[in-house]
Amino acid sequence: MQRSGSVEPGLLHRVANGLKIPASSIRAAAWTDNGPGWLSVMLGSRREVLALEPDYAALSDLCIGVTGPWDPIHDGQQAQFEVRAFAMACGVNEDPVTGSLNAGLAQWLIGSGLAPDHYIASQGTCLGRAGRVHVDLEDGKIWVGGVATTLIAGVLRL
Repeated sequence: MQRSGSVEPGLLHRVANGLKIPASSIRAAAWTDNGPGWLSVMLGSRREVLALEPDYAALSDLCIGVTGPWDPIHDGQQAQFEVRAFAMACGVNEDPVTGSLNAGLAQWLIGSGLAPDHYIASQGTCLGRAGRVHVDLEDGKIWVGGVATTLIAGVLRL
């Protein structure tokens, strides 16, 4: 991690406004910056995460990760967390599946006791993708993986 720990209250308030939610909806927050500059927040449920309609312009200089727990009764048991990656500072409003964010989230969530040592995160739902990110803590190291589908391949000769 290049930056971890708590998020300044003023910045957290700005994030809540940009996500168009009350600040009280944010259950936890932390810097999860492992390179891209991720600032992450946890909401109370998957449903809250999926309902977000951010003001991208208001957050244009930030990379924000948002997560919320799945409710096994209402959401099923295919995953334990929903994740969305708003990476406006990297030139992308929303990324469908984000390894760097999930790695930073895992360090924060597992390290603070908010997640078990092994879980699956769902990401890309709002973009019509069914991403599943497998997260494991083994021998003190976080492993992030999943399955990828190659859509195009090629060779570039210079």
